[in-house]
Amino acid sequence: MPDWLANVVGPDATFWLAYLTNGAHQAFYASFGYTLAAAVFGGMFAILFGLGGAALRRSRFLPVRAVGAGYALIVRGVPDVLFLLFFPLAFEQAVEWVIAQGVCTPENAGTGAWPPCPDANIFFSTGGYLAIACVALGIVYGAFASSAIHGALDSVPKGQVDAARAFGMSERQIFWRIRIRQMWIFALPGLSNVWMLLVKATSLLSLLNIPDIVNWAGRLGAPNYFPRAGLVHPDWRWKYYLALVVFYLVLTWASERFFRWLKRKAGHGLIADDAVAA
Repeated sequence: MPDWLANVVGPDATFWLAYLTNGAHQAFYASFGYTLAAAVFGGMFAILFGLGGAALRRSRFLPVRAVGAGYALIVRGVPDVLFLLFFPLAFEQAVEWVIAQGVCTPENAGTGAWPPCPDANIFFSTGGYLAIACVALGIVYGAFASSAIHGALDSVPKGQVDAARAFGMSERQIFWRIRIRQMWIFALPGLSNVWMLLVKATSLLSLLNIPDIVNWAGRLGAPNYFPRAGLVHPDWRWKYYLALVVFYLVLTWASERFFRWLKRKAGHGLIADDAVAA
């Protein structure tokens, strides 16, 4: 900061401007993008897995229905933290195993149990771990979404389905053109709850080696010492965590308004506007 500006704003403002714009805080601000990206893309994957799981559960073949029901039951029964730890590790080791089949030989075999050889060892970047986290979140919350979508499909008026059959539409056409088109008005309340759960789960991104907002808040809020300056500040973690509470509350408020808008759009032409608004 120029000396003339420091003289104008005073020493206290100079300290706060320098402190809140240093490199660590800029990385902290950038980490909010990781949280939002994980929520948005994780939500997209959750919708895809949810539609796929609901479609499997409505299949005419028992083994296929069992797969869809098993996906919803098993994944929903596993704690989020456990799955977020298991899936990236399993995926990473599966990729290393595939690579090892082509590059590992008895001559370059590793000394440890894993990976089979040093050439098969892979290291993901933050973007790679973020992509894996989005898929993991999609799988977990896709199981919840599949139950919401499955119930919403059954809520489509039976007369609509009977009319489609009378016009000669196949079951596949009925599923995609009638049931999927009209089920959103019934599924959105459940999907909004799934979205809220997914947003809260983004606070676990640090488990996947992603420098997320919770990780940075703990690091920046801890007592900060510098050899030359001494104690810069005491334990301020509660202040940083309070800022995260405000961030998640604002995100929740914006999400609620967005889902209200979606519900109005989904119900346009299907039911009365006053029923949608309710």
